[in-house]
Amino acid sequence: MSQEKEFTPSTELQEQSLKFLGEHPDLKWIEGFMFDINGIPRGKWLPAESAEKLLKGALQMPRSAASLDVWGRDVENSPLLFASGDSDGVCLPVSPICAAPWHREETAQLHMQLHEADGSPLYADARSQLQRVVARLKELGYTAVCATEIEFYLLREEVDHLERPRPVSDNDADLVPSTDVYDLSELDAQRHFFADVRAACEAQGIPADSVLSECAPGQFEINLLHSADPVRVADQTLLFKRLLKGVARSHGLRVTTMAKPFGNQAGNGMHVHMSLIDDSGKNVFNDGSNEGSELLRQAAAGMLATANDAMAFFAPHSNSYRRFQESSHAPLNLCWGYDNRTTTLRVPASAPEARRIEHRIAGADVNPYLALAAILTGVCHGIENRLEAPAPVEGDAYQVESEQLVNTWSGALERFQKSPLWPQYLDPRFAELFLLLKRQELAEIGARVTDVEYQSYLHRV
Repeated sequence: MSQEKEFTPSTELQEQSLKFLGEHPDLKWIEGFMFDINGIPRGKWLPAESAEKLLKGALQMPRSAASLDVWGRDVENSPLLFASGDSDGVCLPVSPICAAPWHREETAQLHMQLHEADGSPLYADARSQLQRVVARLKELGYTAVCATEIEFYLLREEVDHLERPRPVSDNDADLVPSTDVYDLSELDAQRHFFADVRAACEAQGIPADSVLSECAPGQFEINLLHSADPVRVADQTLLFKRLLKGVARSHGLRVTTMAKPFGNQAGNGMHVHMSLIDDSGKNVFNDGSNEGSELLRQAAAGMLATANDAMAFFAPHSNSYRRFQESSHAPLNLCWGYDNRTTTLRVPASAPEARRIEHRIAGADVNPYLALAAILTGVCHGIENRLEAPAPVEGDAYQVESEQLVNTWSGALERFQKSPLWPQYLDPRFAELFLLLKRQELAEIGARVTDVEYQSYLHRV
C-alpha cells in the first residue's frame, strides 16, 4: 500500500496561496484539477479546509486520468490502465490558489500537474511534453516568447428545433447571416459578460488584452499578452478557456471553442505569435531589416517542414478538419509570407524589435501544451538543421501550388505515427499513448450514423 508523501511547493506559490486564503475566510470550495491530453480539466472539489494539504500534494488521481478520451473514458490497452494496476499519481500545484468568481458560493481553484507518485514527471501529462521541448530549445541558447489569440462563439443556452446551438448576436443572424468583424455593437450587446470576463482574468492573473468581434455573429476573439515562458502561456490559455465557459454559464450562456461549430460560418482558430530571444534578452529574429534574420527564416522553414507531422496536434478532433476551407482565413497550403493572412505562417508588420512569426494552423479546440510543443519542435528542427525557407508568398496563398496540409483526421494520425520527429523531441511513450487515444476516438466517431445520413438515405435508397 502506498503512503501519502508530502511535497513542498515553491516559496512564491505557497506565499501567494496562503495570502489568498487569508484574504478569503469565507471560502467554501477548492477546485483541484489538471488538464488531460485533450485539454479537458479533470479533478475534484474539496472543502476549503483542505487547501494547505492540496498545496503539499494531498490530491491523488489515477495516472490514466491524464489520457482519458474526449468522452472521459479509459483508453483501451493503455499501459497506464490495467497493465500497471491503474495506479495513482500525485497532483502538484503549478499556479497559486486563486478565485473562480463565476460560482455562486465562494470558490477557488488550484491548477495542478499530474506526476508520478514520487513526484517525478509523468510522461502522459501533456504539460511535461511541452517542458521537454522548451528545454531542448534552451539547449540551443534560445527562449521562445509566445502569445495566443483565441476565437470562440458565445451561444444562447437554448437550442433550435434541430438541437443545434444558436449564437448570441445583436442582429437577426438566423435570417440574414452576416459578417461582423470589428463590430462594436456586438461587443456592447455583451458588455456585462465581457466585464465579468475581465474581472475574472484579473482575479486569476491571466493577461487578457484586446477583445474584438470576429467574422460571424456571436463570434469573438480575445488576445493574451506575450510571455517568455511558453509553458505558462499554455497554462494561461487553458485556464482562460475554462474561465470563459464558467463566466458564460453564470450569465445563462454558453461558450464553444469547437473548431467549426457552424458549417456556413467562420471557424474558431488559435493563432500563436512567436519570437526567440537569446540569453541577453535580444530578439534574434530582428536583424534591423524589414525581412528579419536568417534565424527567423530557419524557424519558418522548420515549422513548415514539420507542420504535417504535427497536424494531429493542430487539428486533434474530427470536427477540426471542417475549418480548413478555401478563402476562410484558415490555411490550406504550406507557405509563409509577410503580413499575409492567407499563408500558414505570417510575419506581421511591426517594428524590427518586435519581429515575430504568427502560426495560423491550430484551431481553438487544441490542447495548447501540444500545439506549442509542436510549433517549438518545428523551430528546433529548422535551426538544428539550418533549413532554408522557400520564397515568401505574395497575394492569395490559396492559389499557390505547394504541399498542402493534411486534410483528414485519419491521414493526420497516419502521418504522426510515421514521423521520425516525435521519438526525438517527445517521450516516445507519450506519442504511442496519444495515438491509442486518438484512434479510439476516431473509431467511435466513425461508428456513429449521423443525422444527415438518415435524412439523405433512410427512405431514399
